[in-house]
Amino acid sequence: MNEPVSSETYAAQIRRLAELTARVHAQRAEAHDWYEQQCAAAERAVAEAAAEVRRAERELAAAREVQERVDAEAAHLWQQLRGRLGSLGRRAGDPPAPVTGAAADPVLLLGGVRDLLNRTRQPGDLPGSVNPVLALCGVAGAVLAYTLGAAARAVGERYGGDLAVGMPVLALVVTLLGPLAGLVPAKALADRRHAVLGPRPVTVVIVAGLVATVALLVAR
Repeated sequence: MNEPVSSETYAAQIRRLAELTARVHAQRAEAHDWYEQQCAAAERAVAEAAAEVRRAERELAAAREVQERVDAEAAHLWQQLRGRLGSLGRRAGDPPAPVTGAAADPVLLLGGVRDLLNRTRQPGDLPGSVNPVLALCGVAGAVLAYTLGAAARAVGERYGGDLAVGMPVLALVVTLLGPLAGLVPAKALADRRHAVLGPRPVTVVIVAGLVATVALLVAR
């Protein structure tokens, strides 16, 4: 038969049970607080990551806008440079590709290129000292066109038929275009001198070509 438990032993067990219960409640509260702290930290980390993503997206959009602006400005400046170089510029091709690893600000670099182009001499008109050469270009174009016209007339006379009717007309058209043919070598001369073929050089070439054409037709 079980012996009765003394009141002191029972009271000690009750105190021990109360202590254990309080300790369990404290540990549960501590675990709950730790869980809440971890959840709050995770939420802050997610919010900070989302803010970083949004900031990175804004920076990416701004970088793309700057890239498009730089590419457009580089293409425009390259086109200006090709125009300054004349015939040499047509062989320059496309603008150079970006250099990998370059740390300089492209906007500042493009600004320097723009200033340099603005300081360079704009292509001017051909000087008056080349007028004899321009006149020779007009005469050469007229002689070449007249020669081609004479060859066309000879073909028509040789083979007869429809060619005898069409070739003289073609010969006349080619001959009349002779003064304009002199503009081709005149343009090449202007490109070599980095100048433009303005109204005065064009007039010299055409007038010389017309005079030569008329003289050739009268002397025929």
